[in-house]
Amino acid sequence: LHSTAGFLKKTGTEHWWLQRHLKDPFVKAAKRQHYRCRSAFKLLEIDDKLRILRPGLCVLDCGAAPGAWSQVAVERVNALGTDPAVPTGFVLGVDLLRISPLEGAVFLSETDIADPSTLRTIQSLLPAEKVDVILSDMAPNATGIKELDHQKLINLCLGLLKLSQSILKPKGTMLCKFWDGRESHLLQNRLKEQFQDVRIIKPQASWKDSAESYYLARLYKGK
Repeated sequence: LHSTAGFLKKTGTEHWWLQRHLKDPFVKAAKRQHYRCRSAFKLLEIDDKLRILRPGLCVLDCGAAPGAWSQVAVERVNALGTDPAVPTGFVLGVDLLRISPLEGAVFLSETDIADPSTLRTIQSLLPAEKVDVILSDMAPNATGIKELDHQKLINLCLGLLKLSQSILKPKGTMLCKFWDGRESHLLQNRLKEQFQDVRIIKPQASWKDSAESYYLARLYKGK
């Protein structure tokens, strides 16, 4: 009986998620515009409003799979050199998962951004060893325990902040996803120590009922 109840509950939840997914206008738009997933519209909205991606910039996309944010970055920084009138940028994506190849981007698939050796690999691939923008749509494997998942994601962001000290250019930008919770202010305070401008953004493409938001940190103080 308990097994049956659990199965029904899970199946009902999956059915609800699938129905919402199929009706989602951003899912439909992603298919029409050939983005790899709906998350592309989160970055598009943020960039349309705040112009964090410009032709000629060097971008590190952390947690890049399946590659939708890298698609946006390739377009916005002119990584393919499509527009000869503006500078050509560079996009490097990293993820623990495999990422299908994308023209205009370099991917490090099945690579742990937290591994110290990854930093050296990243620097060897970058045109100038440092980047203008760090993007992170990373998320840990969810346990379903809200506070634990929140803490795990905050730790990922703090690790990325530490990485930025070695790889982000002065006045650079960092955009990272977080799930709201009691450690959010810790991350925000750490970002404020390193960046002159820190703000919270919740794009329209984020589910209204989700705890997901983004910290946008600009004007990196590092050398």
